[in-house]
Amino acid sequence: MVSPVLDPRLQTWLNTDRGKALLSTEARVISESLEDCFGWETLQIGVWGETRSLVGHARTRSQTVLDIDATQGLDAIGRPSQLPIASDCMDVVLLAHALEFESDPYSLVREADRVLAGEGKLLVLGFSPMSLWGLRARASRSGFPPGLRRVLSERRIRDWLHLLGYDVLEVRHYLYGLPWGEPASVDHQLRRGWLAPWPSGAYLLKARKRMHALTPLRPRLREARRSRVLGGLTEPSVNRDPS
Repeated sequence: MVSPVLDPRLQTWLNTDRGKALLSTEARVISESLEDCFGWETLQIGVWGETRSLVGHARTRSQTVLDIDATQGLDAIGRPSQLPIASDCMDVVLLAHALEFESDPYSLVREADRVLAGEGKLLVLGFSPMSLWGLRARASRSGFPPGLRRVLSERRIRDWLHLLGYDVLEVRHYLYGLPWGEPASVDHQLRRGWLAPWPSGAYLLKARKRMHALTPLRPRLREARRSRVLGGLTEPSVNRDPS
């Protein structure tokens, strides 16, 4: 993964008026989508904008932001394709454009699935390929925003999640402002209007991981597991002779 944190071009772009308008719009979208996401642990994979500007809206007890490079306010460092996190321990996982910077995006989805607990929520932000934003991204040699490797359609993400056993709960389209000229206000970015009839430039996809109760599930010890979540280390089980 080429972390957005490491790309000075992207950081410069996000500090422009257009970049700030995008981040403000996505903060609103994420905040509204997280209103019914409860539990103990939220994980954001990859920094997008200010370190905690998105995950700070989570209603879980704890929030963790992970990326491959140390930056101010980061909670954990590791490769997104090999998360240093125990399996089945997160209640919410947020991928804010992380798939678009990943060389193997499906492997990142699989890893997010590994750490997400049954009935947990996965939120994905992505730019729409069949939009003015997507067309500009594909036409730009350096990507748009700068450093973007690809744009992935909502349908492809749906297909991946269907294979992994997820129910899609919500798809919200936004970013109706043009990718050039004066940036539109947040309210105009969120709604299609007579003056913005073109397709939305981005989407939020929210899905729930199904609980497969093929074997008895042990209750998760919430209070004890916080110290074991990062690092992925668990105590070995001890087999006792019943005699």
